[in-house]
Amino acid sequence: MQLSALLSLLAAATAVQAHATFQYLNDNSAVIRKPPSNSPIQDVTSSDLACNVNGGTPVASKLTFNTIAGSTVTMEWHHGDRTTQAIDPSHKGPILTYLAKVPDATTATSPSSLKWFKIYHDGLTLSGTTETWAVDKLVANAGKYSHTIPSNIASGDYLLRSEIIALHGAGSTGGAQLYMGCAQITVTGGGSASPATVSLPGAYSASDPGILVGIYWPKLTSYTIPGPAVYSG
Repeated sequence: MQLSALLSLLAAATAVQAHATFQYLNDNSAVIRKPPSNSPIQDVTSSDLACNVNGGTPVASKLTFNTIAGSTVTMEWHHGDRTTQAIDPSHKGPILTYLAKVPDATTATSPSSLKWFKIYHDGLTLSGTTETWAVDKLVANAGKYSHTIPSNIASGDYLLRSEIIALHGAGSTGGAQLYMGCAQITVTGGGSASPATVSLPGAYSASDPGILVGIYWPKLTSYTIPGPAVYSG
């Protein structure tokens, strides 16, 4: 059996226990629009790509997480509850964060109709023969990753979309596993910037080099993170 095929089978064998959900934003779980399960989306044209199945439903508490433009936010992912692993370590891949401006985050529905801009991504870091994926860092950091909210985006309400793209099965079309979740946030102290936006679905293609990619053999010399460039502000 070819090495790539064997590794794909081994990765598939762990898939059942590897699923994950976005559960906390700065230790706050009440503002997360929770999906009905921890299963991935594998069709990049699905309307569920924005915030996952049922992720378009506002949380019953109608709360938002208040943050100041330019401040740091921390997203936290787990397979089950907070005591479980972030995601199976075999699920190598990038981590991304998007924002979509909305009039009211507590009532906004139909995330697939919103316009999104990317504020963070991390993919593959190569150091000699050592590969470090964003997921490796997430697992090592107990399911958490952090970055800043751009300092000059407009104040107001947003949906924040956190995403993991697991590439262990991405060597064939439709094999990439996309996990995403959305949180309701309110940004204060912002500016007047109006970043370029994309649609979700729409920003990814099943044939994108960051979606359709074999990560086992031959060894990667680079990796292209899907979607638009990061808006840094």
